[in-house]
Amino acid sequence: MYNKPGILVVSFGTSHQDTRARTITAIEQAIQDAHPSLPVFRAWTSGMIRRKLERTTGEVIQSVAQALSQMADQGITQAILQPTHIIDGIENQQMQADANAFRNIFQKIAFGRPLLSSSEDLEKMAQILEHTFSGLGPEEHLILMGHGSQHPSNQIYAWLDDCFHQQEHNHIHVATVEASPTLDDVLQKLRTQPVRRIHLAPLMIVAGDHAVNDMAGDGEDSWKSTLERAGYPVTCHLKGLGEYPQVRQMFLAHLAKALECLKR
Repeated sequence: MYNKPGILVVSFGTSHQDTRARTITAIEQAIQDAHPSLPVFRAWTSGMIRRKLERTTGEVIQSVAQALSQMADQGITQAILQPTHIIDGIENQQMQADANAFRNIFQKIAFGRPLLSSSEDLEKMAQILEHTFSGLGPEEHLILMGHGSQHPSNQIYAWLDDCFHQQEHNHIHVATVEASPTLDDVLQKLRTQPVRRIHLAPLMIVAGDHAVNDMAGDGEDSWKSTLERAGYPVTCHLKGLGEYPQVRQMFLAHLAKALECLKR
């Protein structure tokens, strides 16, 4: 039983066990290592993935409401939720709504911010990715695949794209699977530039279904296939953002600010 704060790490989830270990689990472990005296719990927002995992592996992962109920049962009196979401979109706001239903159960509830929540976050992310892909040769371009959302916070992806170009990294582009900017938007820009090779990498916490299939898959609608039909040689990098130590540090910084809120 705990009479202290508890941390709930909230992720969308993934059924890809290999990338999960390197991303979601690595973030959870980094948080536990940074706060060894606090209990750390896990929740996933995707009911579809939770049900698939239970059906295929037998593992049961809790929803936000289930995890908060467990925390309360164990005597946690102050809950800090740290999402591993990229933006403050639909999944993140549903997490907040689910947690706010517990306001009368916990003394305090605080939220850490998603990964990209400020201009400072965008600059840090741009620096991380610029450094990671600093070895690209002349006329080699990088396209980052974001998920995209119909939520207004989707504009974060366009802002990150602008951030690269403002820093004169005009060979790095951001596109999304389900919103804007799109791959077609990037292709329009590339047609006016000399391009020797295109590199693709996920702008997602895990290199899951979108990265493996929609980005790097051999299907005719994948980004890789689309770009190859347009005449570009393509190299795919299946590394989720959660694998980057610097990204995990960004989440730790957001969590630290949430913990400060509990002291007010």
